Amino acid sequence: MSWNDNVMRKDPSCITKSLGNYFGIDLPDENKWADCVHCGMCLESCPTYEITGQEQHSPRGRVHLIKSVAEGKLEVNENFMDPVFACLDCRACTTACPADVDVGGLIEEVRGQVRQVIPLKGWKKVIGNLFLHTLFPHPNRLYALGNVLKFYQKSGLQKLVQKTGLINILPDHLVEMEAIMPEVKKPVRQKYKHEKVIKAKGETKRKVAFLTGCVMDVMFSDINESTIHVLTRNGNDVIIPENQTCCGALHVHAGDRNMGRKLAKQNIEAFKDADKVIVNAAGCGCMLKEYPELFREDREWRKKAEAFSKKVEDISKFLHDTGYEKPKAEIKTRITYHDACHLAHGQGIRKEPRDLLLDIPGVEMVHMPNADRCCGSAGIYNITNPEMANEVLERKMENVPEEVEMISMGNPGCMLQMAIGVQKYGRNQKIVHTVQLLDWAYQKENQQRGEANGR
Repeated sequence: MSWNDNVMRKDPSCITKSLGNYFGIDLPDENKWADCVHCGMCLESCPTYEITGQEQHSPRGRVHLIKSVAEGKLEVNENFMDPVFACLDCRACTTACPADVDVGGLIEEVRGQVRQVIPLKGWKKVIGNLFLHTLFPHPNRLYALGNVLKFYQKSGLQKLVQKTGLINILPDHLVEMEAIMPEVKKPVRQKYKHEKVIKAKGETKRKVAFLTGCVMDVMFSDINESTIHVLTRNGNDVIIPENQTCCGALHVHAGDRNMGRKLAKQNIEAFKDADKVIVNAAGCGCMLKEYPELFREDREWRKKAEAFSKKVEDISKFLHDTGYEKPKAEIKTRITYHDACHLAHGQGIRKEPRDLLLDIPGVEMVHMPNADRCCGSAGIYNITNPEMANEVLERKMENVPEEVEMISMGNPGCMLQMAIGVQKYGRNQKIVHTVQLLDWAYQKENQQRGEANGR
């Protein structure tokens, strides 16, 4: 049965447009492949091509497949779906491409097409709905899950499960994730829920809104806390909009563009009065900036999305561009920096976080070869494609200098994946978010000042 027949059978009313063997909504944008001449400049940048050596798992190979469906030469089926969903969507190919072909954008659009006709089934559908629909868009449900995880960690149950080997009933990659799970603390949205504005320390220079994220505020609330500390330390009043929600990146990566649009609309409305939207997670920031792509066929919401995306700024770039107080306290450490894909390739932010780190007295930066090479996290790729993710991680860890004490980065998914790598390959480096180190330097400075005043 052809894709057209299958879609018509499922919902005849959804066939409004077509492009070769693509049908329905969210047709791939032909302009995104128009400039691809299959030159091969992208090949060395692609982690999946590097590992498999297969053309269909290269950027130009995927573009060729996508274009062939648009020309009616191929159909959307399981064989087509595999290379599309095996892509890490790391955007390194676009950085390498002389014509800036947006392979990542194409991949996401085509995943939306695939999921219209080949929806998830069985346990994959159950797990997908649980996380992407039932949990991530609903903060209170996530906080309830966080409380369960906190009890698991604090009660001794986690140690018991590990000691008895009960944890080994899970797949190996989930066992690895459980072992490096961060300590769950109180989310900042709960901590500051009664404060309309978190006031700047000293003179107020700007007012900014802060996207706390969904998983970020449960699993990495300490990083959110550090972000607030650093912003207020540098003269920024901070607002945490109550109605904000998940950015939708994981939904769009999974091909659920309808849910992505729903979440995008909620965030656009939640932040409509903000002049600047600060983000500390690379994947979230990239998604927020790409909201206009979700509304290509909706003029009204595209206009709103474009206005919103111009407000979005990663914390490192915002501090770098607006000016920040250089800490005076020394943190003596050797550190290396990993470029999160959606920060370096997705947003073009590379220099700013490195400058922040180098402005901390005592920090010695050690160069990481291929620092902008994907670590294999890629949203939930390390869960859905664990074998490929592990191979990508292994090659990443080969480039991490052994003599460093810390590995810094600007994305929570990368932090979890790199923590797995540190544990798996017998390293002892500490994984830190860039803004955390700056906050620790400020805290140490305050402590030293307090001790001096006490004398």
